[in-house]
Amino acid sequence: MTYTGTRMALLGSGLLVNLINFSVYPYLAVLLRHRMDLGMDSVGIILGCATLVQFAGGLPGAALAERFGLQRSLVLAMVLQTLGSLGFLAGGMWPALTIAALFLRAASSSVYSPAVRGYTILGAAPQERAQLVSASYATGNVGIALGPVVGALFIHDPGVMFLVATVLHVTMTIGHALLPPDRRENVAVVEPLRRALHGLAALPFVVTTLTLYLHMHFYQYLSPYAEGRVPTVFFGSAMMAYSLILVVVQPLISKLVERMRYTYAMALGFGGLAAGTTAFTGGNEIAIAAGVLAIGTGNSVLFLKNVLEGLDRTNRSATVVFGQQRLAEGIGAFLSGLAGGGLYHLFESTGQLSGFWLAVAAQCLLLPAVVLLVARSLRRPVPETAGAS
Repeated sequence: MTYTGTRMALLGSGLLVNLINFSVYPYLAVLLRHRMDLGMDSVGIILGCATLVQFAGGLPGAALAERFGLQRSLVLAMVLQTLGSLGFLAGGMWPALTIAALFLRAASSSVYSPAVRGYTILGAAPQERAQLVSASYATGNVGIALGPVVGALFIHDPGVMFLVATVLHVTMTIGHALLPPDRRENVAVVEPLRRALHGLAALPFVVTTLTLYLHMHFYQYLSPYAEGRVPTVFFGSAMMAYSLILVVVQPLISKLVERMRYTYAMALGFGGLAAGTTAFTGGNEIAIAAGVLAIGTGNSVLFLKNVLEGLDRTNRSATVVFGQQRLAEGIGAFLSGLAGGGLYHLFESTGQLSGFWLAVAAQCLLLPAVVLLVARSLRRPVPETAGAS
């Protein structure tokens, strides 16, 4: 495996972008509650819409990246990131700007994610893709791991954090402008946006949607649940540990996951989510740590397998496949915001928040089975009518 200077720069960029974003992302529910005095049902709708833009926007973002150029798209994404950081900073005085900043960050991610991953594997041989994809996720997860700890230190007085984020985003914009432009002859034929869903791998798309729907219950609603139950720094450290599990485990098991049957990967991933969300009902440090460990282990398999299945089951370019996967993630995250916020509000209003996690765990067990049953019934050949010639 050859890691060129450009690939190393892109891997480092993914780390730093996620470090900045995830210093605030796990605490968005808390930040919106404190700045705007919103109920969790309203917070869920805002987060659901923002994550829909962030993830589902990856599909037009991928089409833009292929037509506009991967390197130029990365510069555009960094400009939007910078404006988002400025919005979060100004949101301390004008709270509504916090929502504007959230959507600017989401829009930037919709362009950045397919562009940076498409650029990372540009020109790679087919047998190198699994390692490069896992390396991209691993370095990104290092940033995701460190971000919550940084956020835990500043979330109750986040002005300094947002100021530093603004300076870093300006610097990264300049750095991305200095990257070599992607050579257009190395890029697959650029197709119009209307063909973005052509060649869609249906089962990985649906499973990815379900994965993010269930996963975002954990990622968005654990912070308000943990507030007042465990120290903020412990929560940040637990979220760091979650991401470090993915960082360490995913590259080690990439070849194993590549050979694994999809049904086995689903059983491990959704089983881990079910076990983890059930553990959260304990509401203390040990319970939260155990739940995070279970979810991290299962997701190490499921997240990677979803991407590899999406790549293997279509002849579309990798950039378009990443965009299709982001659309699935966006749909799942949006549904999680709508359903999860309302469900959390329901159990919170009755004083039985542990029931929220049991309801999520039940969905982790039931919904994947329904998806597989439907997929198998659709693949089953229709018997010929008796007497047909």
